[in-house]
Amino acid sequence: MINRLFALILFAGQAMNLQEKPVVHLKPHTDLIRTEFRGSLVELSHAPPVVHLPAAPPKPDADGNQWTVDVKNFGPAPVNVVDNGTFSAQVGVNQTIHINSNGSKFILEH
Repeated sequence: MINRLFALILFAGQAMNLQEKPVVHLKPHTDLIRTEFRGSLVELSHAPPVVHLPAAPPKPDADGNQWTVDVKNFGPAPVNVVDNGTFSAQVGVNQTIHINSNGSKFILEH
């Protein structure tokens, strides 16, 4: 009984953390993650093989917070998230990656 209660509390805590971020559903076949998606969970479904980040890495906001997005791929195939230069990260089906920008480049968080 205690184990079930503990599992329920843990699940509820995780669900609340996921709801703190706004969710953006990238329309099928759309290939651009926009600057305005700052701080969001971007969900991909039937995305093209390559999805692009904003042309220029966004700068930190007025409070010094870096631009970040989480990208979750619902499939049906892996998707490469790229910028105009050196950043490239593959998002497998049912995988989520975390990307931030320090104003000069995009960085994959682990």
